[in-house]
Amino acid sequence: GMKVPVRRFDAELPLPEYKTPGAAAMDCLVRADIDISQKSVALVPLNVALKPPKGHFVLLAARSSLHKRGLMMANGIGIGDEDFSGDNDEYQAALYNFTDASVQLKKGDRVVQMIILPFDRVEWSEVDSLGGPDRSGFGTTGI
Repeated sequence: GMKVPVRRFDAELPLPEYKTPGAAAMDCLVRADIDISQKSVALVPLNVALKPPKGHFVLLAARSSLHKRGLMMANGIGIGDEDFSGDNDEYQAALYNFTDASVQLKKGDRVVQMIILPFDRVEWSEVDSLGGPDRSGFGTTGI
């Protein structure tokens, strides 16, 4: 696998890790106890700063069980750019509590997952026509 430089903020917690041999993403752990008030967003520290390889980025996504805690990622997904790689650039998850009660996270809880993916940058080539038929809107292939 690729070698990725990583800085851990709390050495008591393990680094993000794959939980099964077939896992595509690594589970990230909460660095500190956090109380997220009802109907509000909190930035949850994930205990790592890292330097993705050239041409790669970090994708943060909710673990499939996150909604069972009354939480969801406020921004849908998180993108960590290749150059978000300073010593103090700790990854965080913006979590929204959609319940009517506060939700407590404990140090070491697994809330989001991380995957490191390659990316390409595009260069626009503006044209007057794309040369294909119009599909007439959003959701045109049916339900």
